[in-house]
Order: sequence, then C-alpha cells, then structure tokens
Amino acid sequence: MKIFKYITIILSGFLFITCTSEDLAVEPVNEFLSENYYQTDDQVFNALVAAYDPIGWTMAFGNWVSEVMFGEIRSDNANAGGDPSDNDQPAWQEIDDFREINSNTLSQPIYRKNYIGIFRANLVIEEPQFSSPAVDLYQAEAKFLRAYYHFELFKHFGPIPVVTKVLTPQDNDLSRNTMTEVFTAIEKDLLEAIEILPTSISSSEAGRATKPAAQALLGKVYLYWADLANDDVNKFDLSAEQLNNVVQTGIYSLEDDYADLFQFGLKNPEESVFEIQKSNLFPSDWVWFEGIEGNGIIQLCGIRGLCDAHPDYQTGWGFMLPTQSLIDHYLPDDQYRLDVATTSIPELEADISNAGSSCDVVVDQTQSNPIDFTGYWQTKYTNYKAYSGNNTNGGNPDLTKDANIYSIRYADVLLMLAEALHRGTGSDGEAMNYIDIVRERSVGPGNNDGNFRTASDLMSEESWSLLDVIQYERRAEFALEGDRWFDLVRSGRAEASLFAGDPIRGNNFQNKHLWLPISLEETTIAQNLTEYPDDSLFQ
Repeated sequence: MKIFKYITIILSGFLFITCTSEDLAVEPVNEFLSENYYQTDDQVFNALVAAYDPIGWTMAFGNWVSEVMFGEIRSDNANAGGDPSDNDQPAWQEIDDFREINSNTLSQPIYRKNYIGIFRANLVIEEPQFSSPAVDLYQAEAKFLRAYYHFELFKHFGPIPVVTKVLTPQDNDLSRNTMTEVFTAIEKDLLEAIEILPTSISSSEAGRATKPAAQALLGKVYLYWADLANDDVNKFDLSAEQLNNVVQTGIYSLEDDYADLFQFGLKNPEESVFEIQKSNLFPSDWVWFEGIEGNGIIQLCGIRGLCDAHPDYQTGWGFMLPTQSLIDHYLPDDQYRLDVATTSIPELEADISNAGSSCDVVVDQTQSNPIDFTGYWQTKYTNYKAYSGNNTNGGNPDLTKDANIYSIRYADVLLMLAEALHRGTGSDGEAMNYIDIVRERSVGPGNNDGNFRTASDLMSEESWSLLDVIQYERRAEFALEGDRWFDLVRSGRAEASLFAGDPIRGNNFQNKHLWLPISLEETTIAQNLTEYPDDSLFQ
C-alpha cells in the first residue's frame, strides 16, 4: 500500500444565490456525508490514509515546512542558504538567524499541518461506531499518528494544547498544557498502540506504523521527558526498556555501508524503523501545495550553480548549507561519514574529471548566499539526475523527486538506548557495546573489520566522558537529517556560545528561541494561548 496517496472525503457544499422551497428539495450530490461515513472497514481505512498524509508534507500553505530543514538550519549544523540576496525564503532566513516573530510564515504552517494530522487521527479514533479486527488496527495506527504529531508540535513549540477529541468550531479557545500533560497523552497513545500494532509488515505496506516503530518513538519521548524533567532516572530507564524491545525483535540491522543509506532509489532498508514514504507517481504543481507527493527537500537543498557536466548530480536551490562547525566536528578518523553527508568543489571537480568530462566553472558560487556558504553542500538529500519527475497534467518535475525520509533509523535506536542506559540505572558496558556497533560502520567499507576506535578508546584518547562520546556520535551519525537542534534543546546545550563564530546568530539568540512562537493568527483566535511557553509549563 502506498500510504501517501491522497484520499479526499468530499462533503456536500451548496452555493445559494436565490432559491425556493422546491429548489431545496434535492437529493444530496454526494453519496456520503460526514454523518454517514465511517460505516465500513474500507471507509475507516480511507480516513486512516488521510491521517497519515500530513507526515509527508514538505510544503504546506505555500511554505516549505520540512522538520529535517528546521532541525538543521536552526542548529549549528547548517545555515539557510539560498540565493545571494540573503532574502531567499525570508522565513527560513529568520529561523536561521533567530529573528522570527509571531508573524513568521513558517510557524503557522508547521503548527497547522500537525494539528490537521491530529484532527484526522481523531476522526479515525472517534467516529467509527463499530469494532472489527481491521478497525482496531486502524485505530491503533491513528493513536501512533496522534502521538507522532503531538511530539512534533512539542519539539517545535514546547508544551502545546493536547487535543484528543474531534473539536467543534466552538472549541477554539485552547491553551497550552503542561509538559507532563503533553508527554502523558503521548505515552498513553503509544502504549495502547503497542498492544495492537504488528511487529512487522509486508513491503507493500511500507510506511505504516508497527509495534517497534511505536516502541522506538516512545523510547525517544521518554528520553526527551527525562532530559527536560531534570534528568529523571526513572524516565531514562523507561526509555531503555522500550528501545531494548526494538533491539530484541531482531528484525533490524545497520546497512553495511553508511553511504548506501542515501543512494538513489533505496527505500525502506533493514535499518529503517519508521520511514516517510514519498512518490513520483502523481503530478504536483505550485498551486496545490499539500499535493506534493515527492520530497521537496531534494530540489530545495541541491547544489546551487552546479554545472551540467557532473555525472550524477543536477543543480538545486542551495538551501541547508553545512556550517564550518559541522565540518570541524568530525575526528580525523571519521571522515567517511563527513564525505557521505557533504561535498565540496574539489570533490565535485574530481567526480567530473573521473567521468571524463569537464566544465569551465564547476560551481558558480556567485549564485549562492555568500553569508551562509562555507564551501560545502549537503549530500544526504542529493538531487540526482536519475530522478524522473512527473510533469504530466501540468505537474512540476522539481516537486516529484521521490526520496523517502528517515524518521527513525536503527542507528538512532542504538544510540538512544546507549544514552538511556548510561543516564539511567543501566550498564555502561552495554551502552558502549551499542555505540561500538554504530562506530564500526563509520570507518567505511573495507575498514569495518574491527579496526576502529571504540567508545572506550575515545574516552581514553580524547579525554571524553561516555556522554561526550554519545553526543559526538549523534551529531556525526545524523548530521543533516533533522535531529541536531532538538537534541541540543532537550539536553540544555542550545545556547549562544554554539554560534560564537556567527555574530548574527550568537548575538540574536535568547532563551525564548528554544521554541518557535505560536503565530499571531492562532493566538488571536485562542486568546488563552500564549505565544511562548513560560517556565511554569515545564512540570
């Protein structure tokens, strides 16, 4: 099943200019209304597909809304990029420089798309007035989705309103819940989903929630909860329990070659615990923004100004540019992961030369943002020439490049488990073993035969603590995949000193910037809804 095919339930709507009683005595144009839908397994399934849909939106309401881009551009890993004006996609430039206010045009789309997902999940959970094995499964998936969307909202905005029922137009004056209330609601949904979700699914069902995906997400939630609740040891232990359950399934393993994770055409490998499915089967255009079935990041974050002679890559729009801080993060014996994550002009020149081609200018740097460009581009979301964009019926090929997005990889499970064990009451030796599984692959193919520096080696040779090793690994392993900012916030490391080499960001950063402001549009309607969370909510 391709989970992100759009399913639209059309409700009747009539425009009356002048009418008589006879005009009103007509049969409904559509067979189904909201009152008589959700009557069969198939109808509930269609609603479930609609509930999955917002997960995949990389554009909403005319704005790019990628969590991957936000988690990197907001952090010390990447800058916004774009054209030389430093005003290309101004909302992203504001996010990059900590200049956003409650009218930032990204804040509302991020907030709204996740609440749309919650609304659709609530319909699946609440509306069916019958039970069947299929409906029970669909409702478990909907609870996973409701938890997923609430967690995404928390990561961006802090404690937000918890919505666990279908709201009416009168239910608009929402207010923020406390952190504990948000995480408790997420925990409840995931625990209930875990009881019903299957351990594995067929390849034709890729993209649907499974029990291990729910356990991994819950493990991540507990990790955040523990960190933000003053290093709650019990929550770290709960995180370790859920993440260990994923490991014990025995159905996941790391790709032998780290680079293979990001090669053209790879989808749903054994390392993928939960993956957002993308497709090029449907044309997309600049009008129906939520109709983008492809992955907008591919074109948006491709190499700007690249000449046509490159054998594999085509030019893109130059967003999410790696920082020098990220480049400098990698140890000398950890260059393979850096090479997979980024590229530079010398590497691009070598690619072109090795292909027997040439061009006068490999990359026209005058097309790039001179403030943000440090000489590197990201290559985890590579704009491959091999993508066949869909331009039928007026579709735009740039919007239909179909690379999937990793939401949770098995490497993430292993490193989160190592952290939970270390910071809870678990075994440091066991934690180091999980770190070493990830580190063994990091040296690259042909070298992962045990010839790598272990966690113990790093602690000894670099004078690091075990937590230092874990935090190093998380940044190196998941660079430019969207986790960096959220890791910094939950661990209390998001502060001005991270941006010491960038006077704009360093000078602008304040504690309020740990969270996005809820937009003026929302706080005007819901007058008890505060723009930023205050300290009293983190309890």
